[in-house]
Amino acid sequence: MSNRPKPTAASVFPPAEESGVQMRQVTPLSSNWYHLNRYDYELRLPDGSWQPQMREAYDRGNGATILLYNRERRTVVLTRQFRLPAFLNGVADGQMIETAAGLLDDDAPGDAIRREVAEETGYRIGDVEPVFDIFMSPGSVTERIHFFMAEYDPADRPGNGGGVDSETENIEVLEIDFDAALSMVASGAIVDAKTILLLYHARLKEIL
Repeated sequence: MSNRPKPTAASVFPPAEESGVQMRQVTPLSSNWYHLNRYDYELRLPDGSWQPQMREAYDRGNGATILLYNRERRTVVLTRQFRLPAFLNGVADGQMIETAAGLLDDDAPGDAIRREVAEETGYRIGDVEPVFDIFMSPGSVTERIHFFMAEYDPADRPGNGGGVDSETENIEVLEIDFDAALSMVASGAIVDAKTILLLYHARLKEIL
């Protein structure tokens, strides 16, 4: 990521007649880095009545992730880095093995993921294949993640990756045999949802 992301959740809501949601009040709770808001609203129930509800939602912007693969070598490129939330929730050293990923900032998803690949892994990639875009934690986080795949050339790596120093990123780049990566999911060595989704997608589509 090159800049602090901007919130992406809509501040102008669709009419209640269309959405079935009457937004009453939005209360900012935190904007230290991203944005945490409290939403007081009424939700239209199947019988036509309106039920008052209150929820909090965390807005960190939208993101993109990608599985880099090489058919000839049957390998994938992943990253390993410390993730505080994982450390706080039972990962002893906080180290997570993941696909390259980052926030969009103001870029289109394809441009953003090419930027993140260069920053995190050092590889240069061209065309990227869109897979799907999904919400990973819709109960509390507004983020929508755009998923991609792309083949990498081991010889086309002008940089070493490792992340952006100004953002205190310390990223280790891993080139892993595809079958070994799948075994790491089965053993619990890989527990990152976006990474598991892309690895299983590659297996389902018999890409490797």
